[in-house]
Amino acid sequence: MLDRMVRRILHELQRDARLSVQELAARIGLSATPCWRRLKEIEKSGLIRRHTVLLDREALGLKECLLAHVTLLRHAGNTVEEFERAVLEHPEVIECYSTTGDSDYILKIVVPDMKAYDAFLHRHIFGIPGVANVRTAVVLREVKYDTLLPIDQA
Repeated sequence: MLDRMVRRILHELQRDARLSVQELAARIGLSATPCWRRLKEIEKSGLIRRHTVLLDREALGLKECLLAHVTLLRHAGNTVEEFERAVLEHPEVIECYSTTGDSDYILKIVVPDMKAYDAFLHRHIFGIPGVANVRTAVVLREVKYDTLLPIDQA
């Protein structure tokens, strides 16, 4: 169970991971030393996976965002492991979910344009043993894109 102070620390760090301990302490109403101790406990517990920066993909030239619904031929042998290992090798795939429903996986892929996506599919995804089908949904507009987890509801 996360206490109120841990939730506040996590909330502030999700909003800005570059906060100094002093800035974080001021925002949550603690002095710097107890805040630092709590932060070290949180990090040691594994609640924080890593500190990172969110980049603007479009400003970087990654104009297309696509959701690829991938179906495997079978789940026998090492088909699943091979697919997952292959997906991990490609930075274009920024998220991968094993799902229920019509597809086995949903991949979130970012590329500069549709020509690059076509090349990515043919060079990488279609060549993975066990891939039976790929259906793609093109993201027209990101209505909500956030990485803040609802820790108050955890």
